[in-house]
Amino acid sequence: MSVSSAAIDASGAFGDKYGKRGTAPQPSIPFRIDNAPPGVVSFAAILDDPDAVAVAGKVWDHWLIANLARPEVLAGESATATDFIQGKNSGGTNGYAGMAPPDRPHTYVLTVYALDARLDLETGFPRTALEAAMQGHVLAQARLTGTYAN
Repeated sequence: MSVSSAAIDASGAFGDKYGKRGTAPQPSIPFRIDNAPPGVVSFAAILDDPDAVAVAGKVWDHWLIANLARPEVLAGESATATDFIQGKNSGGTNGYAGMAPPDRPHTYVLTVYALDARLDLETGFPRTALEAAMQGHVLAQARLTGTYAN
């Protein structure tokens, strides 16, 4: 399984509009899942910033998705999602939160999980609930990284 995103340019950086240098509210990043294994019922995804630990004391969650039944998410769909649910980001809101590294360029990680079930979660779920619900249901996972600077 693999994941790709048109939001990342040839240098490996996310486009300006997906974070602090864009116009608020920033559109969520698009991504595409290819070569998912047989038996996939849904996908889940986590977009986070592990470099935030140095300044925030924790990995910063920018986007949590569950119960995605298709292999592609378009740019800006966080604002209009009707066929997947979204969890609470580290800023305390549901859906996508744009990238805004406070100290230096950060590397952001999108991890997509192929699951053999739909998850029993409701909108606004925390990351811990997503990770617990996925236990025993992950068929495959794929990661994509990109950088963003102020």
